[in-house]
Formats: sequence, structure tokens, C-alpha cells
Amino acid sequence: MEPSAQMDAAGDLCRLGAAALADGYRRGAFTPVDAALACLARIEQCQPTINAMTAVAVHSALEAAHASARRWAAGAAWGMLDGIPLTVKDNLHVRGMPTTWGSRLYGAGPEAADELPVARLRAAGAVLLGKSNLPEFAMQGYTSNLRFGTTRNPWDVRLTPGGSSGGAAAAVASGCGPLALATDGGGSIRRPAAHCGLFGFKPSAGLVPRQGGLPEIFLEYESVGGLGRSVQDVRIMMEVLAAHPLRSPPSEVAAARRILYLPRFAGVEVDPGIAANAQAVARCLSRLGHVVVEQATFNLADAVNELWPSLSAAGLAWLAQAQPGAPDRANAFEQQCGAAARATLMAGRALPGSALYALQREVMLLRRAMAQLWHAHDFILTPATAALPWAADEAFPAIIGGRPAGPRDHAVFTALANAVGLPAIVIPTGLVAGLPTGMQLIAPHGADAALLAFAEHIAMELPALGMAMPPSLAPD
Repeated sequence: MEPSAQMDAAGDLCRLGAAALADGYRRGAFTPVDAALACLARIEQCQPTINAMTAVAVHSALEAAHASARRWAAGAAWGMLDGIPLTVKDNLHVRGMPTTWGSRLYGAGPEAADELPVARLRAAGAVLLGKSNLPEFAMQGYTSNLRFGTTRNPWDVRLTPGGSSGGAAAAVASGCGPLALATDGGGSIRRPAAHCGLFGFKPSAGLVPRQGGLPEIFLEYESVGGLGRSVQDVRIMMEVLAAHPLRSPPSEVAAARRILYLPRFAGVEVDPGIAANAQAVARCLSRLGHVVVEQATFNLADAVNELWPSLSAAGLAWLAQAQPGAPDRANAFEQQCGAAARATLMAGRALPGSALYALQREVMLLRRAMAQLWHAHDFILTPATAALPWAADEAFPAIIGGRPAGPRDHAVFTALANAVGLPAIVIPTGLVAGLPTGMQLIAPHGADAALLAFAEHIAMELPALGMAMPPSLAPD
């Protein structure tokens, strides 16, 4: 939807993406204050049912919006992100706001400084609306915790938006801001994006530096990225986070690409509707002139997927013991954490000393194998998730495709990119049984600009990728 001078209803502004808002600011059709007020009103409207936010910074957000409005009026905007409202996942420090990590153990007071990615957004003029909900310690594939409760999917509030960036995805999908800053340690941005009909991007390892934040219990496998309603919007934010442009020459964007299509990973069922949607997307890409090579099953990531939970388990066990206050800290974990975190903590304490070596070894072998794949392929295409959204209060779907499923089966496609440090984006590919689904594109390390450009190109070319909105946001 393009902005217009007649667009004065809050609901209309809530439907606009970052690029459209910036264009409206430039033309004087509306101001950053109008957009901030619209998003804040939308948060107030949605919070009782969706519960996407852990805190809302009304005063500081409006202060930032007024400052941005003055810059736009003077023709001195700091860039396309200036005045754009967005939310920040509650595991990233925002100056003046508590960081709870979804836990009763954290967030006793406001943080004194922004974590580096947040500082870069603030320096670009972004309007930070507040913090989005997440599972405790960002360790689950759904979004619920004892401190703030359960976040729900705007498409059907009985269902989950996924996790761990479920609050971020729910906020963007429901119109509480066109962009969300989040983290991805195994698919935590990409799967919620698919479950909520959004674009979700995890950059190459190292593209977005981190400094001044929480203890990194996922080590460098967790990346800071974003969610939005268009690739263009996500790219605008990622360029600020990376501190350099992420664009490809037009000649490269339109070129035919070699795509390895992986419809399933070995041993894991995929929802039949998602599988059919994926096949339709692969056929469309082929008709558009891309060379799509299908590999019926893929087992290179099996060992990493099996061992991946040991990373968070070991990280949480270390956190309980190594932080200031131990052993009191360890006892506090026992008493204050939710059941899922306690179970993860116990699993971490029980891990043998060789467990992380075993994971690192499999990551090394996977990295070598993936390096060979890139000689013949430009991108890898997979479903984003193996399952549609499930009940909001359940940690994972017990059944996928009519077969019993384990805790990580729904997430089988995404940890690969984290383990090898690859950029990956999820693009919405329509509805299955009335619920959003999406496809994942993975590129070689460092090919972030090419991946974003290709995703933006096919988002315009493929009918299946038409942007859908939850009924509450759909235009009249």
C-alpha cells in the first residue's frame, strides 16, 4: 500500500512499512509523531489479547518521534530509518528500560546503556517503542514465560507465533510497528516470521557486531537480525545494523540462479500443506528461469540438529554457575526459573565434558560439506518450518503430518544456518489452512546483499509471495 495525503487514520499508518513511512515523512503527508502515536495506540489495543510486549516506552518514544519530525521538516533526516517505530526483543539492552530475558531473575532496573545494535538504531533516528516478549532465556520455539505470560499469534490467538522472537513477530504482524529487532540462535527470527506471515532475516555470523549485552550463552551462533513486512524494510534496518550498504548490482539481481531445493530433512515429517506450498514455490522459481535442483532428502545437518540442544543446555548451566553471586545464583535458578528452563539447566549439568566438543566437531564437518555445495549452487531453498502454528501454551507440536514429533522436529530446517554462520531469510509464501507459512533461502557466508536482493526480486515476481495480513490489519 502506498501512503497518501488522505491517510490520517491510525489503522492506515499501522499498515505501512518503513519505506512507505519514510516516503510519507519526506512528502509531508504525515510525521513520525503521527506514526508513533498510531503504533502506540495499536499496542494498547492488541496487548490484552496478543501480549507481544513486555514494556512500552511511551515518553521516550514520543520524544524521539518529535525530534525526528523536526529533522524531517528541516530536510535533515538521518536516513530512511529516521522516525521509524520499531520494537526490540527483551534480550537486548535498551537504555532506560529493563532487560528481563523473559525471566524473573533479570530486569531489576533500567539499563544504563544500549547494546551496540540498539545504539546503531538509535543513532539512525529509529523510534524505540518498547521491548517484545520471548521465552525464558530465548531458549524455546514458542513464546511464554512465568513473568509475562504467553504471546499469541495475530492470525489466530489460540495459536503460538513461535519463538523465541514470538513477541517481535506478533508485534509486527499485528501493526505494533513495521520492524522488529530480534535475535536468532537456531531459527528464532525465521520461524516466527513464517508463522506470522513476515520476512525474517538472520545475517552472516559477524555482520552485526554485538557489545555491551547479556552473557552470550549461545556464543557466536546467535545473530542479531530483524523482521518486517517487506524485504526492503528489513534491508533498511540491516544496513544500519551492519553499518554499510547491502545492495547488489541490478544485473546480478535479475540473473538466473542455481537453487538447491531441499523439501525435507531425513527422518522428519513435514506438514502436507507446507510441503505442497513448498513444491509450488519451487515450480514457480523454475518457471521464472532459475535452475532448481531438487534433492529429495538431506542428511548433512542431522548430527548438528541432534546435538544442537546441548549448546543452550551447556550455556545455561554455565550461566547459573559462572555469574556473580554463585552459588546463590545457582540456587536462584532452581527456585525462580520456569519448568522449561529448569529442565534445560538440569540437562546442561548432566552433559559430559565431551558434549560441546562433539557439537563443535559436527559443526566443523558440516561447514566443510556446505562449502562444497556452494560450488554448484547459489542458494538453498527449504521450508521455513515443518509445522504450522500450534497451541499457544504448548512448547512444540506433538504431531506433524500425522506422526508423533519431538521437541525440535518443527525447527529442523533452521539451525543449519546458525551452525555454519550463513545468512538466511524467510519469505512468506501464502496461507495453508488459513495460517501463514514461508520458505527459507540460505546463501554462502558473506552473501547477505545478494540474498536480500534475490529475496526482494522474487517477492515481486512470484504470485505466491503476495503480502498477506491478519484479518484485523487487512485493508477494508
